[in-house]
Amino acid sequence: MKQLFWWAALGVLALLACQNAPGPAPVATQTPVATPPLDTFPAMGVDYLMGKFDPATRTDFVKIGKPYTDKTGMMLRKEAFEAFEKMWTAARNDGITLKIISSTRTFSQQKAIWEGKWSRFAQETPDPEKRALRILEYSAMPGVSRHHWGTDIDLNDLNNPSFENNGAHKSAYEWLAKHAHEYGFCQPYTPLSDPHRTGYHEEKWHWSYTPLSRPLLDQYLKTVNDSMISGFTGAETANGIRVVENYAAGINTACR
Repeated sequence: MKQLFWWAALGVLALLACQNAPGPAPVATQTPVATPPLDTFPAMGVDYLMGKFDPATRTDFVKIGKPYTDKTGMMLRKEAFEAFEKMWTAARNDGITLKIISSTRTFSQQKAIWEGKWSRFAQETPDPEKRALRILEYSAMPGVSRHHWGTDIDLNDLNNPSFENNGAHKSAYEWLAKHAHEYGFCQPYTPLSDPHRTGYHEEKWHWSYTPLSRPLLDQYLKTVNDSMISGFTGAETANGIRVVENYAAGINTACR
């Protein structure tokens, strides 16, 4: 019994010694590199925000092919396309067809759309500001389009009646309204009866990948002003219309 007692006592002393012994010297830690402010990222620069770049030269853009679109040359930001693929698969499993008919558009592509309408409406609407407002019902000025960012897509058709009543894409719109948010997509241009909405008319075909478009819009509104909208016919109307405030910022609050 005495032997057992002494062994137990020695064990207690050893344990106390270990507890009181100095621990290992702390390992030096590296100071983490600070994340640059949002507006220092190349993707958030003015040229990017206004569509003055070639998406084909950027590694953060990918090509869209079949079965997601029947058009050639379609591109999107990689993150937006990966989210769309998941949404497309879920929609297909529910018997819904989603086809991308427009995606990223550069400044020059938007300029071609704008100036085409500017010429076409010249005789009927000679007043420059009224003509610009007419075009702005459904088409953005170059440098103001969300399609510049690679985050926004047009689906199936470019006419609201196709998504309403007995339209060919009514079921697709109902599915999107119910499920698109599950994949990060939001309809930026809802009815203008919404007191928080200004600018463009409703576009039931236009959907935006908000995990990217929200910070891009935030940076756009901090960086771009009406005086910077230039380089196309009719650009002089941007200031009077306050196109950045009323159109770029005038979206569905759920997409902000």
